[in-house]
Amino acid sequence: MKIFTSLSRAAASAASTSKSRSVERGQGAAEQAFTLMELIATMAIMMILAGAALPIMRVHAQRMRELELRRDLREIRSAIDRYKDMADRGMIPTEANTFNYPPDLDTLVNGVALKGASSAKYKFLRRIPNDPMTGRPDWGKRSMQDDPDSRSWGGEDVFDVFSQSSGTALDGSRYSDW
Repeated sequence: MKIFTSLSRAAASAASTSKSRSVERGQGAAEQAFTLMELIATMAIMMILAGAALPIMRVHAQRMRELELRRDLREIRSAIDRYKDMADRGMIPTEANTFNYPPDLDTLVNGVALKGASSAKYKFLRRIPNDPMTGRPDWGKRSMQDDPDSRSWGGEDVFDVFSQSSGTALDGSRYSDW
């Protein structure tokens, strides 16, 4: 009899415990759930943060294109300078009216035959890079015979290159003046 009483007490205790847990779960779930106002406030904060991030990302993207433009201009100008240096040292045959500058940008990519070498060609560029501001590989060119601030190419040689974009940089200068 004593065993029966203790078993019934244990069963009653377990039943009351599970009953109280289910009541607690029901109340706890209601207290732990988000209200509609909390969700709306959270979404509003997220939209404000996203709205602030978009202009920053646009400026960052423009800054990256500007860095790429500077790098591409430096790469092309360096290739032009190496061509001129080799022509000045007499390693490349040139025409007299070109001032030892390349006749066009394709010459830097296709390569030139070196003097004294049977079939060796020296290439100055792997490819003409795209202008990041226009998205095309068409650069503005200046020759030695052109005016220093000329926007048209005389066609005699390539002394300098510039971007044909009419845009303005973050610092206020024009891309075509770089």
